[in-house]
Amino acid sequence: MSASLSLAILVLLGHLMATSEANFNQHFDVTWGHHRSQIKDGGQLLTLSLEKDSGAGFQFKNQYLFGRIDMQIKLVAGNSAGTVTTFYLSSQGSNHDEIDFEFLGNSSGNPYTLHTNVFSQGKGNREQFLVDNIPIRVFTNMKSQGVPFPSKQPMSIHSSLWNADEWATQGGRVKADWTNAPFVASYKNFKVEACIWKPASASSTCSPGARQTQGLDAAGRNRIRWVQSKYMIYNYCSDLKRFPQGVPYECKQSRFL
Repeated sequence: MSASLSLAILVLLGHLMATSEANFNQHFDVTWGHHRSQIKDGGQLLTLSLEKDSGAGFQFKNQYLFGRIDMQIKLVAGNSAGTVTTFYLSSQGSNHDEIDFEFLGNSSGNPYTLHTNVFSQGKGNREQFLVDNIPIRVFTNMKSQGVPFPSKQPMSIHSSLWNADEWATQGGRVKADWTNAPFVASYKNFKVEACIWKPASASSTCSPGARQTQGLDAAGRNRIRWVQSKYMIYNYCSDLKRFPQGVPYECKQSRFL
């Protein structure tokens, strides 16, 4: 049985944005594993497959500074051990910004593990995501207090399916069963409400005077507390072995990291 999830990434909803639904034929490029990707249903569905030799990945043609990105993903069905399905935003360069979901497969009957990360200016350990429209982590903009935040570098949308059985499932103890290959993940209902970056003018399409506020209401705060108490298995803000000199500054300021 596979898991079908609706994912959303919100980044600084602070400007006026245009909403659009993308067609995979028109708006996406397959970046690797071309013969292991298929676009179906008139551009409304895209699939990636993983075989023992390699997987596949795609990228959205536009770049964005701010916005909300939604995608429905059907993860690898059955015994997905060793596989990693990703969906993420990334800028370019060594000091890049990146916001990502990583779904680590598992043996049949066991749940997926979801890793969420935000790297800002090459520094990681930040999260800000929704799954099935339920907030699971929030990272507040604390740039004025010296905490990096992904607000300056335009990012493009990427996704991939690849083999990581040396570490992905139960610390690498459970390997991919290649008799089940090809492993397949599918994508549909991509929606973007975002500021498109224009490289030629080094600007975005957003109007800086049109402000929006995107925060959690009381219901949202209750839902994120429920998710974290029921499903969270690791929080870097509680990892004193990793940070023996003290946890990062944002851990002391936010309740929902």
